[in-house]
Amino acid sequence: MPESTERSEGQFLTVHWRRIPARKNMKRGSGILLHVSSLPGPFGIGTLGSEAYSFLDSMHSAEQIYWQVLPCNPPGYGDSPYQSTSAFAGNPAFIDLSLLVHDGLLDPEDLDAFMTQGGSNSCEADFGLNHRLRPTLLRKAADRGISRYREEFALFKEKESYWLEDYALFESFHTHFGDVSYLNWPTPIRERDPQAVKTLALQLAAEVETVKFTQYLYNRQWFELKTYANRLGIQIIGDMPIYVAPDSCESWAHPQMLMQDGTTAGVPADALCKEGQAWGNPLYNWKYMADHGYEWWVQRVSHDLSLYDFLRFDHFRGIESYFVVPAGKTPLSGHWEAGPGKALIDALRAKIRKLPIIAEDLGYITPAVKELLNYTGFAGTQVLQLAWADPPSSDLPYEYVPNCAVYTGTHDNDTTRGWYEGITERKKDWVRQYVGPVDDETVAWRFVREAMLSVAECCVTPAQDLMNLGSWARMNTPSVPMGNWKWRMLPGELTSEILSRLRRLTRLSGRGNTELQWEDRPADH
Repeated sequence: MPESTERSEGQFLTVHWRRIPARKNMKRGSGILLHVSSLPGPFGIGTLGSEAYSFLDSMHSAEQIYWQVLPCNPPGYGDSPYQSTSAFAGNPAFIDLSLLVHDGLLDPEDLDAFMTQGGSNSCEADFGLNHRLRPTLLRKAADRGISRYREEFALFKEKESYWLEDYALFESFHTHFGDVSYLNWPTPIRERDPQAVKTLALQLAAEVETVKFTQYLYNRQWFELKTYANRLGIQIIGDMPIYVAPDSCESWAHPQMLMQDGTTAGVPADALCKEGQAWGNPLYNWKYMADHGYEWWVQRVSHDLSLYDFLRFDHFRGIESYFVVPAGKTPLSGHWEAGPGKALIDALRAKIRKLPIIAEDLGYITPAVKELLNYTGFAGTQVLQLAWADPPSSDLPYEYVPNCAVYTGTHDNDTTRGWYEGITERKKDWVRQYVGPVDDETVAWRFVREAMLSVAECCVTPAQDLMNLGSWARMNTPSVPMGNWKWRMLPGELTSEILSRLRRLTRLSGRGNTELQWEDRPADH
């Protein structure tokens, strides 16, 4: 662990959240999109340990000031971070086991199983390995740590009780019933009969406490990493999915806030999926939420803004109106219904002093969505790959406004190289007319340059584009339920040459920490 992150036993580091004015959401700068799971490391998946600190050091050397991650909640079906078992909990797979050895909660030999069963560095995340090995190690850490950190743990439980109690029960019951969906649990537990829940909770008391302590460990490691990032001048952009998963703590513990008619969320046909998407997420009962002052949303946004410096609001257009897929039907049978709109924004503003939010306002965007975005003052989103759709879109750089975040592509897009290799010759010619001569080898960095030189105050590049990787490194293919989210960066893959090139372009575009020096000017980029 870097020296500046050392702390005395049982104490959290103090984290100061930097408040950002609502109408000028972000400082002009650039950053990298890389999920925690995509970091290298010996445990089959990226963690909050030494590789994360090394990545921050690399970002700092390239004068990047934004690190964007995907949702860091526990993934559910298909290992998707957008189908989480909790809207509040942290992913236990991100807890760095070496740091637990450092803290004396595990023994060095406890980690041997990861080495013998394939946990070494790989370009793919091994979710199955972590599902098999982590629970035993986290139980051991809890057995040792609960008494050692008694006071800190008690404070954590009290502070987070508004979500932690239900989540600990849900996870413990889920394991007890063989990890089947809560919809298949015995009726008294599924429907939360008070006496049945109390009886089973007492039976599983040790497991419930282990789940809570695991969240304490995640919280502890996360804030130490975030403090280190902020000391380097790097701010972390989190990601908040708009919907909760069908098999989640929220669906089980708060069914009243969700529609119970079988309708689900999705989107109509678009550039990413010609037949539309049926996500399977339950829709919100917006009338119930309005009647209760949008309290759950206030808690959720407040919680996420305590973890991150900025928050990406996924599928923001669903706040203005949302797409309804009828029960048992395809998206082709879907329709739009009015969302809470300004009422939700007003409720958030009334309870949360500042809202440093990036609205993911992609997809079918209407004047009403644009009006709502303008009302909020949130930064919007632009994606260069989407600029060459038919007909032309507003994603070309000359259409941008400063209050936005621009990406070459997102987790739902192919890598830029893969995208370019797959488009038609006609579209390739169109791209070359706009950005200049490019080919498969050069298009990714040309797109990075276009995004960097735009007026967008925030520019974020997926790590795959910086390394000029092809379609095999794609993070997610929408509407494909399995086999996604696996890509990982290999050790040393983000080379000093790449970082040096990124630093020069960052300075050239006025996004760096220092002014461009003559010797830094690239002859040709």
